[in-house]
Amino acid sequence: MTFKYEQAFSLANAAKALQVSGDPMKTILVIEDETQTRDIFVRSLTFEGFRAIGAESGSIGIRLAQTHLPDLIVCDIMMPDRDGYEVLSTLRQKKATAAIPFIFLTAKVTMADLRRGMELGADDYLTKPCTVEQFLAAIATRLERQQTLKQWYTCNLTGANAGESTSPSAPDLAEIFPDCPRLKPVFHFIETHYPQPISLRDVAQAVGYSPAYLTNLVQNLTGRTVKQWITERRMVQARELLMKSAQSIGQIAEAVGYGDASYFIRQFRQVHGVSPQVWRNTSTAVEYQAV
Repeated sequence: MTFKYEQAFSLANAAKALQVSGDPMKTILVIEDETQTRDIFVRSLTFEGFRAIGAESGSIGIRLAQTHLPDLIVCDIMMPDRDGYEVLSTLRQKKATAAIPFIFLTAKVTMADLRRGMELGADDYLTKPCTVEQFLAAIATRLERQQTLKQWYTCNLTGANAGESTSPSAPDLAEIFPDCPRLKPVFHFIETHYPQPISLRDVAQAVGYSPAYLTNLVQNLTGRTVKQWITERRMVQARELLMKSAQSIGQIAEAVGYGDASYFIRQFRQVHGVSPQVWRNTSTAVEYQAV
């Protein structure tokens, strides 16, 4: 791998956009036992305006992470003393370092590698050899996503402290989505955008993952797919509208994200075993009898 400043310069705007005026310089820790690779990454980060720290082993990387509390860590998997999995597992168990975004660097990624990394809490993978552009792009994407999440949580916390409801008419999300901290951004995006024609690719792009990685992550943690969770959220709202509104089936289909009412009816029938109209008639009759 040869370092070229003109390569790094092509992503200068993307990386430096994260260095918001007045904000402290972002710190990136690179844990890599190959001296040449580590030096290239550290130099490219420094050139882009980051504070870059290099560690030549897993043990040193853990110590530096706990000392400097970097904004992001890039770590090789195969290292002689403590491998990347041990580094990640150790840092995830410490409160101060548990939430630091973590990108694995590896020569090859098998499905077993992906699953193990996901279970430990990895945020992304970079496959070696990678270009400086790919390296910087992965870091820029992850930091941008981290900043977005911080802003979202701050906004919601402020609203909660002020006694405001972030979605006053929405059902209790705890009854729809599982309590899974790693997937909160995924479920938040679905909750915000389910009335629109969103897809797996839209969700993946919003949370900063590849579609394949997100598919495996969600399947591994919940046993369901992203599409199933989108459908679940739409069906909850559809049932609410069928019971409590006089909207037509076509209007309800459009309100919950289906441009094609026929497709909505087919999917509703697959989930509930009956058509939306039959479900509405039955639910209304039961509610009337209860009264």
